[in-house]
This record gives sequence, C-alpha cells and structure tokens, in this order.
Amino acid sequence: MGMSVGSESTHEDEGMVDINTTPLIDVMLVLLIMLIITIPLQTHSVALDLPQGNPPPSTDVPKVVTVAIDFDNSISWNGEPVGDEGSLLAHFQEAAALPDQPEMHIHPNRLADYKTVAHVLADAQRLGITKLGIVGQDQFMEGQ
Repeated sequence: MGMSVGSESTHEDEGMVDINTTPLIDVMLVLLIMLIITIPLQTHSVALDLPQGNPPPSTDVPKVVTVAIDFDNSISWNGEPVGDEGSLLAHFQEAAALPDQPEMHIHPNRLADYKTVAHVLADAQRLGITKLGIVGQDQFMEGQ
C-alpha cells in the first residue's frame, strides 16, 4: 500500500482531482447492514388453510327492510308511514327478535334533520339490529 503525500507539481493552488470514496463506502455499509437485518423478517411465513374451489352461490335472498326518513322528518317502514316512535320501536323489536334478521336500509332525505336520523340509528342499535346501513348517499355529494 502506498500513499502519495506530495505531488511533483510546485503549484499549491491546484485542485485535488481524486474522488473521496469514504462517504460512498459508509453509505454502502449502512445499506448492507439494513439489508442483512431485514432479510430474515421477509422469510417468515404464516401457514393458512385456505378453502379450495369455488363455493356455490348463495340461493338465499336476504330480506330487506327500508326505513325512509322524509324531508319533514316523517318516518316510513317499507313505504308505510310510522305514526309515532313507539310503533317504530315495536317494528325494530320485531325485526331484532327474528332468528334471521333482515337488512335495515336507512334512507334519509337530504333535508331531514340529523337529529332524527341519528335517533333512528341509535334506536336500531340499542334494540339489537345488527345488519344496518345507510343507502342513497349519492344525494349528499356536491353538485347533485
């Protein structure tokens, strides 16, 4: 190994034209260490028993109940108006008591009060309705 300490040139203002490779080697060593650390993590696998084949499509059509909340906060159950909150709660209790609960589709009008919609959703959840969803949300999008 040899190292050149001086140069044959007598001019002191000449620039050094050799590339300093020390920072490059440091970066490469850090990348190599990171690669060595992360490779064992990638080789671990989890054995799963996934079902094989295509199952037949379900022939059961789920029963759907539509609860509509109109612009004047009136509530209807499958198109029939619900007179008061007690009858709505009775409908929810009947649906929750069924062994195969129907899907509840809440369809609020754009002008309905949030308080009414939230109250209907809270009553449904409190009485044990598990299949619940809000439909018709495209009316709330901008520009509609």
